[in-house]
Amino acid sequence: MATTTPAPPATDAPAKEAKAAKKGKDGKNGAEGAKPKGKKKLIIGVVLLLVLGGGYKMTLGKAKVDPNAAPDPGVVLKLDPITLNLAQGHYLKLTMALQYTAAASAAGGEEGGGAEPDGSKALDLAIDQLSNKRIADLNTSAARNYAKEKLLTSVEEAYHHEVMDIYFTEWVMQ
Repeated sequence: MATTTPAPPATDAPAKEAKAAKKGKDGKNGAEGAKPKGKKKLIIGVVLLLVLGGGYKMTLGKAKVDPNAAPDPGVVLKLDPITLNLAQGHYLKLTMALQYTAAASAAGGEEGGGAEPDGSKALDLAIDQLSNKRIADLNTSAARNYAKEKLLTSVEEAYHHEVMDIYFTEWVMQ
């Protein structure tokens, strides 16, 4: 009988190399050594996203309001007709309406008083600005538009920008 000698154990070189590659410097397994680094990166990433998201929300994410944009229209208040004395014995019969903003209408009229909006300031300004004008200063469309724009500027200031427009619903000169 022939005796056979056992062959020397085969070296498992590729398995040993893979195992050595998984070990970190401190001798721990790669999976265990990578966990703290992975968690740290994840936490840093989450914090970074939160900071960037918060910065975006505070600066760029807000809806930009155009200060020159016209406000939303609200209630239209028709005022009683008035008759004004013009120069050289002429008269102007004027009826106008005030277009309030939606914010002023929701607040209940002038300065949020909750009562019916009052047009007496606008009538007073119309009397002040249009009385004693010559017919020649008011009889063209351009002249009426100029007078209206000038009156609107005064009315907006008097009503603290709660009135956004005025309408001349009757304009009769004699």
